[in-house]
Parts: sequence; structure tokens; C-alpha cells
Amino acid sequence: MEDKFNYLFWILIISYTVMVIVFKIMVNLWWRPRKIEQHFSKQGIEGPPYRFFAGNMKELLCLMSKAASQPMPALSHNILPRVLSFYHHWNKIYGATFLVWFGTRARLTISDPVLIREIFILKSDLFEKNDSPHLVRKAEGDGLLNLKGPKWAHHRKIIRPTFHLENLKMMIPMMGKSIAKMLDKWAEMSNCGKVEIEISEWFTTLTEEVIMQTVFGSGHEDGRPIFKLQTQQMIFAIQSYNNVHIPGFRFLPTKKNRICWRLDSEIGNYLVKLIHERIKNYSTNQVSEECPTDLLDAMIRAKLKGTSSVGTIPKSKSNSSTRITVHDIVEECKTFFFAGKQTVSNLLTWTTILLAMHPQWQELAREEVFTVCGSRDVPAKDDLPKLKMLGMILNESLRLYPPSVATIRRPKVDVQLGGYSIPRGTELLIPIIAVHHDKTLWGHDATEFNPARFTQGVTLATKHPMAFMPFGLGPRQCVGQNLAMLQAKLAMAMILQRFSFDLGQSYQHAPTVLMLLYPQYGAPIIFRKL
Repeated sequence: MEDKFNYLFWILIISYTVMVIVFKIMVNLWWRPRKIEQHFSKQGIEGPPYRFFAGNMKELLCLMSKAASQPMPALSHNILPRVLSFYHHWNKIYGATFLVWFGTRARLTISDPVLIREIFILKSDLFEKNDSPHLVRKAEGDGLLNLKGPKWAHHRKIIRPTFHLENLKMMIPMMGKSIAKMLDKWAEMSNCGKVEIEISEWFTTLTEEVIMQTVFGSGHEDGRPIFKLQTQQMIFAIQSYNNVHIPGFRFLPTKKNRICWRLDSEIGNYLVKLIHERIKNYSTNQVSEECPTDLLDAMIRAKLKGTSSVGTIPKSKSNSSTRITVHDIVEECKTFFFAGKQTVSNLLTWTTILLAMHPQWQELAREEVFTVCGSRDVPAKDDLPKLKMLGMILNESLRLYPPSVATIRRPKVDVQLGGYSIPRGTELLIPIIAVHHDKTLWGHDATEFNPARFTQGVTLATKHPMAFMPFGLGPRQCVGQNLAMLQAKLAMAMILQRFSFDLGQSYQHAPTVLMLLYPQYGAPIIFRKL
């Protein structure tokens, strides 16, 4: 009798547990999405209907695949239908503000600059950056790009002086030396005065070297293993964007997960070695105060202020938002290795492609460089601000081909956004490239290359100041923006001094998104020595 009672008891427990699990699954995968759809439908916001578990991922991937398979018209800059195909498609059906489902996650698209101003400026304290997929976060690092709250604010306060323009200007000779070395190699490779070069690879190497020298105070060879490992990480990170998130799956010892764990461990070990070397220099007073402050310098100074023993390396991440640990420094280094390299190399690649497509603007930029800097001299720190035309060209490149085509924010509490009621936790997708290409904001030539629109500055180039956001907006605007623009302007000025260039015969204009915006088939450019 007792055995029968125990048997029935366990049957009831198991049945109850199964019922609870099924109930939670139905709530999270069916009832909750329906309630969200109804909430926004009452406010006039529609979108493609939610499908159980997968949301709109099947339709979204089909749209992306179809767009990527179709070649673009030659020299066209109307790239929105290709690189953000789901937005372009559903925008025509549901309007600029619509609801789309990435699995069970609802995302509300916001492209109205008035609402964007509320999100990033007026009510920025009510919104937070969305959590990146786990593999993306591993590649990007748990630094400024992904931190939130007091810890983010503390890290930004420490790091910001490194990227003050006056500090960066002291680094121009080092940048110029790296750029000149690259251009000398191009000249050596030229046959009969010209050479075809795949520029994206060269610009990636150049940017890696400049990052190591100007941000970490070290040679490129020290960082080469890290960059190589991060490139492998990026492949897995890109794949994660197209997968439906399954809670807990990242902890399973699958083949891919084991590879990702190994890559992250190796990157961490290399960075810890660099950090130990720098801390040792501090402890033996080998660091000159005359050197410009780099990121590693700033982070180590902050760490040592809160550590009585230089040689003590905390094994775990501190819970305090004001204490800097070696783990924190490692994560910030990952962030700037990854984000700094990708952003600047992409800006240089697209700017070179655009000037090759539009030789009249190339000539105007070259005339300005010759007038301000001469035909051979490395531009001095006081020369670069005078290159107004080149600055306009870089801004137009960032407008047409922003490194990041979209960004996501979510409210920390229920908020009113314009006339909409937005529940806490709803993901807001801001399609940067759609805003940058909007004819109501930029005029009838919004999809054309016209740097002259920036003649009177960014504010007067568009009908709304929130319509230009290649480096983000508000308190979380990219802290490395000055470095990116300074490096890009210096590199382009030196290229224009030495070469004229055209598109290679094999170039195919096919922008595609692999976390950031890339030329799908590379960027072969023919350079001719002047």
C-alpha cells in the first residue's frame, strides 16, 4: 500500500512539473507574443504576424538571401533594399514603425528622428543598450560597448581622456609612419606605375598596427595573435545573428562552443601577458611621462590607484563599479581591438571605393590636400582640421555606408515615446541606414554621393540633427570617434598625395552586413603613382 502511495505521489509530482513547464512554454512562446501584438495593434502599429517560436525569422532570412543573391546596379548607392531588406520590404507594407519578431523577441522599428531624439537624448536614462548575442559579446568584449549603469559610466570617465583630440594629435607622427610604410609597399608593387590592390585587407592590417601603437603603446606584432583569434571569433558571432536563441544552449559542450571557449581563453591569455608587462614597467618606473596617454595606460593607472600591491592580480571580477581589475582591462582591450579595427578599416574601404567611383570628388580632395599639406609631406597636426573637403567626403561616406546599419535600445521601465506606450523590455530597432537614406530628411538626392551637402556642417546638412548617427548619439556615442576620423583623414590625405585610383575591373558593388557593413566580394582598386 505504501509503495502504491509513493508511486502515485511521484506520478503527481512529475505530472505537475510537466504541466508547469508546458504552461510556461505556452505563456512565453504563445500567450505573451499575442498580448504584445494586441498591445501595439491598439495603437495602430502592425507588422508581420508572429509564428510560434521562430517569429518572423524564416521570412526574414528568405528576404536577406534573396537580396544578397541579386546584383546591384553599377555605381548605385541605393543599398537599403540589399543590406536591410526586411525593413525595406515591411516598411512598404506596414509603414516606418512596425513590429517584427526575431524568434520570441519583439522589435519595434523606430526611424522618426523626433522619437530617436527622445530615445538617445531627452529620455536616455530610461533606455539601455540591448544585450548582444553571447558569441557577439565574446568577440566585442565586455567593455564600454556592452557595459551598463555605474560601471559603464566609471569606465568611460577613465577612458575618455585617451581620446581627447589634443592627446590624439600627439600620435599623428606614429600614425603617419605606419601609413607611409603601407604606401611605400604599394609603390614597390606597382608595375609601369600602377598596381591593383585589395584594399580592405591592407586597411585592416594598417588599422591593427595603429591601434596597437596609439591605443596600447605596443608594436603590431604583439597584437597579431589577438587580431587573428578575434577574426575567428567573428565568424561564429556572425552565425549567431541568424539563429533562434535557445536558453542555456551556450553552456553545452558542443564542438562550436568548445572552439569559442578556446578562442576566448587564448585571447585573454595574450592580453593578460601584455597587461602584466605594462604593470611591471610601472612598478620599475620605466614609463616616460612624456609619452601620450594610451588606453592601457589610463586603465592601469586607475587600477593602481585602488590596489596596494602592483603584483596582485585579482582572480575574479570585482562587484564594485569603481574598482578596476585586470579582468576589466582585458575586456576593454578586447572591445577596442575589435570595434576600433572594424570601424576604421570599413570607413577607409568605403571612402576609397566612393572616390574611385566619383573621380571628380577625388580630384577636388587631392587639390585641397596639395594646397594645405603639399605634395609629399606627412600632414601635420595643424593641417588636418583645414582639410574641410576631405572631412565632408568622410561624412558622406559614413552617411551612405555607416559601419553599423542598425542599433537596438530597450526601455528599463514602461515609457511614453511620442504618442506610443512602450512596455518595459521591448526592443526598439533604429535602422540607421534607413534614416541616413531618407529623402524626407536628406532631399531628393539622398541615395547619391554628394559631399557638398556637408558644406555648412552636419547640423545644416539635413532637416533634423538626429538624422546623422554613424557613431551613435547621446551619452553612449562612440568614445573613439575622434581617433577614427583623425586616422581616416590622415590616411586618405596621404593616399591622395601619392596615388590616383579607380575601381578594379573585377569589382562588384555588393554591400553586405557581417556584423558591420562590408563589400561582399572585396574591394580591388587600381592605384597609379602620381
